[in-house]
Amino acid sequence: MDPLDVAARLAPTGALRVVVNLGNPVLATGTPEDPAGVTVALARELARRLDRPLDLRCVDAARLSLAALVHGEADVAFLAAEPARAREVRFTRAYLTIEGVYVAPAGRGPATAAEVDRPGTRVGVKEGSAYDLHLSRSLQEAEVVRGAEGLQVYLDEGLEVGAAIRQPATAFVEDGGAGGGAHRVLEPAFMQIRQALAVPLDRDDEAVALVDGLVGELLASGFVRAELARSGQDPDLAVD
Repeated sequence: MDPLDVAARLAPTGALRVVVNLGNPVLATGTPEDPAGVTVALARELARRLDRPLDLRCVDAARLSLAALVHGEADVAFLAAEPARAREVRFTRAYLTIEGVYVAPAGRGPATAAEVDRPGTRVGVKEGSAYDLHLSRSLQEAEVVRGAEGLQVYLDEGLEVGAAIRQPATAFVEDGGAGGGAHRVLEPAFMQIRQALAVPLDRDDEAVALVDGLVGELLASGFVRAELARSGQDPDLAVD
């Protein structure tokens, strides 16, 4: 396998077009003009190792990252490796794991995550997120309510439960629900979200193997842990 030839097939426009999701603060922060975070660092390192100029695009939702790959607008994205998405894109190994958790009002509603899936319970989710896809499959009795942000639709519509990844959910509770009263995180986490790199479905096996191998090298070298720490996130989120 000639890495330069494979890189050319991975990035056929010449530049490595990478899309990052600023809507997930564990993965990326900042603005489209000045993004930061572990995925931004990974994108830059990947382009460097593939000897391609980086064309970085920022969006604010995972569904937009997925759409960029599906519509041929990007060569690489950072997405949760979800079964529904695996029909549309190809995934590498995971590079970090985050948790999906529920939030409920303090003093009422479900006491634990196991009590959420009951008739009359409405769960706010971010449309197209990994936990939207997961809960849409797994909840049998509770109703999924979609919005631009899971915790915001939970507040705006007075829902019984909101869903989010653990870090912003914890911050939401500690901040008093953005002025919306007292809330609590329900334990345990309802899912483990394995974040991976994704490439378009039409990229060949060698192209996927090249990116997967680079992810493995960056995990083994401690690069992912270091970049998580640099961005203020827990380095133990990195996959061992």
